[in-house]
Amino acid sequence: MITPSASTLGAPGIPLDVILTWLQQHRIHGIELRLTAGEIADPHMGIPARDDLGRRIDAAGVQVTAIASYVKVAAPGPDEAVLAELIQAIDFARDLGAPMVRVFPGADIRPAAFTEVPPLVESRAEVDERAARRLSAVTSYAAGLGVLPVLETHDSHPTGKDVARILNRVDGPVGVVWDVLHPWRVGEALDETWKTLAPWLTTGRGCVQIKDADMPASSTPVPIGEGSLPTEEFGQLLVRNGYRGPVTLEWEKAWYPQAAQLDIALDSVRTWLDRHWEKDIN
Repeated sequence: MITPSASTLGAPGIPLDVILTWLQQHRIHGIELRLTAGEIADPHMGIPARDDLGRRIDAAGVQVTAIASYVKVAAPGPDEAVLAELIQAIDFARDLGAPMVRVFPGADIRPAAFTEVPPLVESRAEVDERAARRLSAVTSYAAGLGVLPVLETHDSHPTGKDVARILNRVDGPVGVVWDVLHPWRVGEALDETWKTLAPWLTTGRGCVQIKDADMPASSTPVPIGEGSLPTEEFGQLLVRNGYRGPVTLEWEKAWYPQAAQLDIALDSVRTWLDRHWEKDIN
């Protein structure tokens, strides 16, 4: 089944009860919690606060589909700091009943056009090995807690091929987040991204993110179907290939305050979901 979800990235500063009401109104049954200080899911929350957060979400009939951390597994620097942050995010996911923790690649890059895969400062082999080593170090611990680290197509590794290079080197269970924007913007065809990431996406080890914007003129989020991203083709591909799992609206209002409120975006994604899946939605 498809689980419609939305990230709290789309509602900075908005109270949880308001977000949950919006989700209920639009029949969105999942929530991706952005793990950052000062927001609904603050990494410094104690256990009682985490328990209360989980109870409020559950009482609304909403499930936590993922914890969106900002851990950069390919970033330079000591492993210890990255691993400590990653374990903290995994523990947070465990406490909220989230099955996945999103991580970024985050290697250092050189300047590049928005439509180009950025060149790495270090060698590809060194960067990929570092990311795989760090992920391998936590897979057993995460699996014991029922949590899966999932690597997003993003920043230094925007394509499915980029991410798969790392995942194929990891010792232990990991997964993927397919952000529809990044592979597409650098020229990787939807079919190619799917073919590369299918081993994870067809086995319940990941999720997909939907968004839209009037690229390349503007990266400000717009309702699904009003921008230039291939959202219709994306939905058709997922249906055609029998994708089952979370489909998360990543409405980046935290980065683009001029974007409409999350409830406007939820209305558009609900229409998009109904058009492609009709009754096949959790």
